[in-house]
Amino acid sequence: MYPAMRIVYKISVFLIILACGKLHSQTVSVHQSEKLKIERITDRLFVHISYLETNDYGKVTCNGMVYINEEEAIIFDTPTTNEASKELIEWLADKKINAVVATHFHEDCLGGLGEFHSKGIPSYASNLTIEFAKKNTEILPQNGFDKAQKIKIGDETVSIIHFGQGHTLDNVVGYVPSENALFGGCLLKSLNAKKGYLGDANVLAWPMTVESIKVQYPNLKTVIPGHGKSGGAELLDYTIELFSKK
Repeated sequence: MYPAMRIVYKISVFLIILACGKLHSQTVSVHQSEKLKIERITDRLFVHISYLETNDYGKVTCNGMVYINEEEAIIFDTPTTNEASKELIEWLADKKINAVVATHFHEDCLGGLGEFHSKGIPSYASNLTIEFAKKNTEILPQNGFDKAQKIKIGDETVSIIHFGQGHTLDNVVGYVPSENALFGGCLLKSLNAKKGYLGDANVLAWPMTVESIKVQYPNLKTVIPGHGKSGGAELLDYTIELFSKK
């Protein structure tokens, strides 16, 4: 092979590999209705997307995470309504849902909690989240914890941790070691997102909290924010920069 042809060949191979990598990193829609959308990130990791009507921001898309392992599943944040939650539970009909976790006390995290309870699915949240939720709803997470909770999903141990204050005083995140995946919820922002609702936030503590997550998990592969597109560790950097600005 001539040198020039060899260079062209190497460039072509590189571009193909790069393109395949980008395709692999893209989410694939596996379910869609008016109330709920589910996207696959990997064979075991999914984003569920539902919708919340707000006065200030209009119709807002809200993310949650589903992790499946050995026919068992965990869900982070309920869809926003019982109807959308019913769809998600039905989509997982052949799995055992070990837990649903509310990452903070806002409606986009526990609006559909009643449907999970009606199906006998145990719910978890920090004790602070449960305390705050009492002001807004009668349907509360059943199992509380202080700083951290571990839940077994198949042969995997999934962690739920409160790293500090940010979007709310009680916000927690979820981490799946085998996927190197973090569900950041509303504590983390998608790229180019604005600061959003700050009515219950600690803006000064926010970047320090995210820095702590970055130190704890330096090699994140997948990061799912509460709203907007998922990404990688760059979402932590973007959130830190956004809330570090004067």
